[in-house]
Amino acid sequence: MSTKTDTEVIIAGKVFTLSGYESEEYLQKVASYINNKVAEYNKVDSFKRQSLDTQNVLLQLNIADDYFKAKEKISDLEETIQNKDKEMYDLKHELIASQIKLESTEKSVRALQNDANENAKKIVRLETELKELKK
Repeated sequence: MSTKTDTEVIIAGKVFTLSGYESEEYLQKVASYINNKVAEYNKVDSFKRQSLDTQNVLLQLNIADDYFKAKEKISDLEETIQNKDKEMYDLKHELIASQIKLESTEKSVRALQNDANENAKKIVRLETELKELKK
């Protein structure tokens, strides 16, 4: 189990101590994400005119929106991966079936070549016998 990490971060100009089992880099990354959201919304005049409580709720809603969109994207990607895995599985089986068919066809070709060679020898032998009979 990892050890608990305490790290100081600055969010919206205030220092907070975050604790968790994640790395300090991760906790700083989370704080940076929050700071970027705050900075993004602080550029909007209509946002700045809202009360602090309303601003916080709007930020929370936006972060929740980001979360649910990311979660949906992950779900879509997992479904895509699952479909690709199934497609790859089907293609592997198709490849194996084709290889088996190819091996069978190659075996048949070899057998037919052997028959053709035997028949060619037979023709030469029969032609030789025919020439001998004509003499």
